[in-house]
Amino acid sequence: MTKTLALHPISVVPAHAVVIISGGMDSTVLAYALHRAGARLTLLSCDYGQRHRRELDFAARTADALQVPHVVVDLTGLTGVLTGSALTDARVDVPDGHYTDASMRATVVPNRNAIMLDVAVARAVSVGADAVAFGAHAGDHPIYPDCRPAFLTAYEQTVRLGNEGFIDPGFRVLAPFIDLTKADIAQLGDLAAVPFTDTWSCYKGGEVHCGTCGTCVERREAFTLAGLTDPTEYAAAPGVA
Repeated sequence: MTKTLALHPISVVPAHAVVIISGGMDSTVLAYALHRAGARLTLLSCDYGQRHRRELDFAARTADALQVPHVVVDLTGLTGVLTGSALTDARVDVPDGHYTDASMRATVVPNRNAIMLDVAVARAVSVGADAVAFGAHAGDHPIYPDCRPAFLTAYEQTVRLGNEGFIDPGFRVLAPFIDLTKADIAQLGDLAAVPFTDTWSCYKGGEVHCGTCGTCVERREAFTLAGLTDPTEYAAAPGVA
């Protein structure tokens, strides 16, 4: 059974979705939009040893606000395997600069979305949910291969084959923002009354957003392009490294 959502771009919402939530803007806006549509939600976060692990606290805030279940999966056993990324390897610095810069390749965690999606799908099959949703958007495409439309199409087919006979016949892997910009998502979040102060973007994981890493720069830019006031506290002023 599906419901229509008044807020573009999510036109059809499943009855029960397992939403992968990092605690960032994209996944939080997705959770709020689906909840506003009347979907039943299970939020799922992964601790994979990321240096910005404090994002999980922000994911928990969203679960509390929406009063929905929140599952945190311990994947820290994979940290030793996921070397070479600035997010999981202390020897690699988180780069400053724009989100689309080539330097952001240092933040790629090999197969990260696929790993988290596998866990979310397993949860969805276990509880009889008819969808898994994640917040990949158009700005992710140049850097992260597992945020692209081609990956989404192939992965959904793999999930259906791999769980045939156990999965909901109409099961979907949803990425409603995959063709949207970060500014589009900020506008959608504003419409859905998302408390942006309860989201975390910074990859450096300090006490406040650093203001200079790619995700902080992207966050700032999104609010500006969306014509919204940015409520985020940053350690550095715009343009200051």
